[in-house]
Amino acid sequence: MDMTTCLKSLLLAMQQYRDSKAAHNAAQLQKQVEEVSGLKCDHLLSSGQVLPSECVSGLVELAGNPNTSLALTSSIISLLAQLACDDDSREILHSSYNLTSTLASVIHHHSATPAEPLVLQCLQVLQKLTYNTRIFQSASYIHELIAFLMNNIQSHNDDIIMPCLGLMANLCRDNNSVQSHIKSLDNVKSFYRTLINFLAHNSLTVVVFTLSILASLTLNEKVGEKLFDAKNIHQTFQLVFNIIVNGDGTLTRKYSVDLLVDLLKNPKIADFLTRYQHFSACVCQVLGLLHSKDPDSATKVLELLLAMCSVSGLRLLLCEVVFRPAGPKLRAAGRRQAAGFDVGRKAQPGLALVQWLSSPVEGAETCSLQALQLLNELLEEALGEDGMSDCVLSFVDMLLPVLLGLLKGLDPAQGDSHLRKHCHRITHVTSLLLILCADESTRSLVSHQVTAQLCLSLVESLLSCCHSNSPLTCLQSGSDSDLSQVCAEALLKTLELMSKLRQQVKDMETSFYRTLQDQRIVTPLSLALTSHRRERVQTGLSLLFEATPLPDFPSLVLGESIAANNAYRQREAELSGKRVAVQDVPALWTNTSLLDSSSCSSRSVHSLVEKIQNGMELQEHAKDSHVSEIIDVYEQKLTAFATKESRLQDLLEAKALALSQADRLIAQYRFQRAQAEAEARKLACLLKEAERRREDLQGELSSQVLEVERSKADMEELLQHNARLQKDSEEHQALKGVYNVLLNRFSESERMLKELQVAHISLIKQNDTLRKNHEALQLQQEKVAALLEEKEEENRSLLLEIQLKNSDIAGLREELRGEEEKLKEKDQERRDLEETVDVLRKELNKTEQARKDASIKASSLELQKSQLETKLKQKEDELNKHSAMIAMIHSLSSGKMKSDVNLSL
Repeated sequence: MDMTTCLKSLLLAMQQYRDSKAAHNAAQLQKQVEEVSGLKCDHLLSSGQVLPSECVSGLVELAGNPNTSLALTSSIISLLAQLACDDDSREILHSSYNLTSTLASVIHHHSATPAEPLVLQCLQVLQKLTYNTRIFQSASYIHELIAFLMNNIQSHNDDIIMPCLGLMANLCRDNNSVQSHIKSLDNVKSFYRTLINFLAHNSLTVVVFTLSILASLTLNEKVGEKLFDAKNIHQTFQLVFNIIVNGDGTLTRKYSVDLLVDLLKNPKIADFLTRYQHFSACVCQVLGLLHSKDPDSATKVLELLLAMCSVSGLRLLLCEVVFRPAGPKLRAAGRRQAAGFDVGRKAQPGLALVQWLSSPVEGAETCSLQALQLLNELLEEALGEDGMSDCVLSFVDMLLPVLLGLLKGLDPAQGDSHLRKHCHRITHVTSLLLILCADESTRSLVSHQVTAQLCLSLVESLLSCCHSNSPLTCLQSGSDSDLSQVCAEALLKTLELMSKLRQQVKDMETSFYRTLQDQRIVTPLSLALTSHRRERVQTGLSLLFEATPLPDFPSLVLGESIAANNAYRQREAELSGKRVAVQDVPALWTNTSLLDSSSCSSRSVHSLVEKIQNGMELQEHAKDSHVSEIIDVYEQKLTAFATKESRLQDLLEAKALALSQADRLIAQYRFQRAQAEAEARKLACLLKEAERRREDLQGELSSQVLEVERSKADMEELLQHNARLQKDSEEHQALKGVYNVLLNRFSESERMLKELQVAHISLIKQNDTLRKNHEALQLQQEKVAALLEEKEEENRSLLLEIQLKNSDIAGLREELRGEEEKLKEKDQERRDLEETVDVLRKELNKTEQARKDASIKASSLELQKSQLETKLKQKEDELNKHSAMIAMIHSLSSGKMKSDVNLSL
């Protein structure tokens, strides 16, 4: 069930319950309340719709009725607490529906039983509603609520003490009327004593609530001077910082930050904090909380740091902590004891601020703006010093890409909320960049990263947003005026930044002067010049001074726009005065008319009395008895007139009150009627759109039906074709098995062929080697044979010589007997020659044997070669057979595939 249906059912159930407060109507109403509680009610009140407003009004009325049952009241309060999910909703419930006084009345009616769950529930919802909200002590049941809180804080019921302390802290904070009322009570001293005793409580939340109440009530009194004097203030600082860092949760941290912010408003305590020796370490540890992804904690931490920046003595200390690369680490010694410190290295604390600038966490928009404001304050302080540290320069260099990334992403099509948030962000970022441009060193860093194209695209987007509404329409609507002012401020800050960087950035001067001559610049410039804020007027005047000498600057249009703005403001002021006069005229007119009539009657009575008195003087002696009777009659008439006059006066007041109520109801009715008409028009548009979509869907449905029929026919054909393909698939699987077998055999044969080819190559190499050896041996054999022939020829010649010598010796023996000694010598030479011949013969035999061995080896190698060639021919024949088989398989498979393709076609 959607939200609108549930709200209508809830409104009907409330009407039935008002008509008859029977048990079944109460049960039905409670069921409807619980159903609405089960739905998502975020931003329901801030939507401005009539139906939720009527439902909430009825629920608040029922909750404040003492005759409503406790269960139903508890369910209603639970739903209202669920609706108070954001600051806007809480403000609406407090101001428009007076929920605070209603809950206070519920607590007052059940004050005799403070431990009742309904009372605790009301206290918790009130604590949620009154946080950071000003409550006037003159409101209904507020005095009774304060008395109830003081009585129960001094009781011994621990369950109710904590919510009472939290609510009392909210009521007392920044509220002089409530503080004065509490101080005027008789039991305020005992109340102070009870609060001082709570400072030794085990719960850190109770301690924080107590300190907050005491700071609000006694900070400028003697009791506060004793509590927060120089002896105790350092322990208080240490306790508060420990609670912020190591607290029980977000609620405790929130109230601790508020307490420290309130204490910093006192100049004396702020001076004590500047001299606190552990301030840097505490701030560094507080900055460590920014590394978490909780936007609520980050918001309170940034709020505390911004409050510290308001103290001149703390700004420089904060700069040192944020911009230094490392800092001391805070170590808590216990929950409530004083903490010690040791030194630990951490990342640069300023990095946490940079992370929150562009954090994707939901609800981090406020944190981003607070981080920009804090960096604005700190960098302004750091740049104002005489010497710029390297840490600040490195931090600025790291910060600039993040800031420039925040300037991107402006899309007017995403709605006014996105546009307003982005314009606020652009204003803060450009303000920070303008501060960085104040120093030469940081200005050079900015000019190196800012481009003219970025500024020009941003200015174009902002100009389109500002030009969407004319100045007159901007002034006529409150929300549009606010949005236009925001866009104009962002645009002027961007133009001021372009003016600062026009000499350092390429093409920036051209873009700047071209923008000043654009006709659309009139709207934001006129809004700035007629603004009530001094900064905007000064910025507008500086830009006007730059733009006036330009030839195409629309000065006449700007003057007309400024005159129109001023004239409209004057006319609006006159009309507002007339509206106030018209609202007061009916009551005044009725009052004066009735008073005139009564005065006329009283004047006629007085004249009649005078005439009677004159008549009495003339005839007092003659008609004394008749005059007394006439006087009695007229006295009765006078008393009747006086009674009638008083009744008329009461009637006049009642009529005036009824008239004002009727005017308020008429205005509310007109507003509700306008909203109802707007909703009716919206529903009519939605109905037309639904009818058009229904017709489109009907046409699509008919086409889908035809498509389904075609799909069924195609499905039957595909099933038949699938059966044929199944048969072909089975045949293909069989052929695939045969093919795999043949493929394995082919791979085996191919492997064997490769092995034989390798063996054949090795044998060819061996054959070449043997052939070369055979040729070498043949050459060697020929050489040896030639040498043997020479030796044999020499031997023959020697034998012939020997024979000749022998014949000569035999013939000359007698003649040479005397020469025997010479012959002996020659015989010795012959023996030597014979030995030489024997040696040569042996060598010849060896050479012949080697030749025979070489020829045998050559013949064996030739035999092996012929055998290998025979085997090779056999393998080649087998290989040809295998290749023929593979070709046949391929031809068969290709023929089958072609037949399958023909079948599918």
